[in-house]
Amino acid sequence: MKTVTTAPDCDDCDVRSDSVFADLPMVVIDVINTGKQCKHYQKGDIIINEGTYPSHLMCIHQGKIKLQKLGTDGREQIISLVKQGDIMGYRALLSGETYYTSAIALEDSTVCSIPKESFFNVVRSNSRLAFDMMQLLSTELRESQMKVVEMAQKSVKERLAEGLLVLYQTYGLQNDKKTLAVTLSREELATMIGTATETVIRLLAEFKRQKFVEIRGRNIKILNYNGLDTDIQRKNS
Repeated sequence: MKTVTTAPDCDDCDVRSDSVFADLPMVVIDVINTGKQCKHYQKGDIIINEGTYPSHLMCIHQGKIKLQKLGTDGREQIISLVKQGDIMGYRALLSGETYYTSAIALEDSTVCSIPKESFFNVVRSNSRLAFDMMQLLSTELRESQMKVVEMAQKSVKERLAEGLLVLYQTYGLQNDKKTLAVTLSREELATMIGTATETVIRLLAEFKRQKFVEIRGRNIKILNYNGLDTDIQRKNS
């Protein structure tokens, strides 16, 4: 990890339009820009340590990052995935609690950090940002509740199929318009959906036989989106 000597300028940042800061007036953007730091992380670097207190709000300028929780049995569980334009650590920052998850770079990534007090001052003075933060927290709560229901009611096969679609929706596709733009190990896929690595290997082989996907190493090419969509499959059954 190293500090970026020439930090991206918030005034003309090409990912700001995809973030909660998109509609802020330039005078507010200048305040954020003044105190921020940017750091570059290599694949596998720990960006946030679970259990530590936050001092900054983090915004992903470039890269892909996983948020994971260490279970009581010592096993890791991927809680969510974030991409450029997303922010991290806001729940712990707003609640004054420690980080619930660790953040680890899935690929080389650049992360901008806004000091806590600077962020709080901007939120206090800008009702639009405060509202957007409430929406973000509400969305996170809804997604967490949906995940609990899915873990309880859906089969592992359904969860893996939906997990692949989530990867597509989050990170998109490579230039061939079919291969997922993120590469996860079989173990990471397993921790994402809460199952054993061996089960993921078996189910991916089944999806391949059904011609839903094509697999080359860690690259997964989606051939049949409807085949992976469990809602469509349920309606057709």
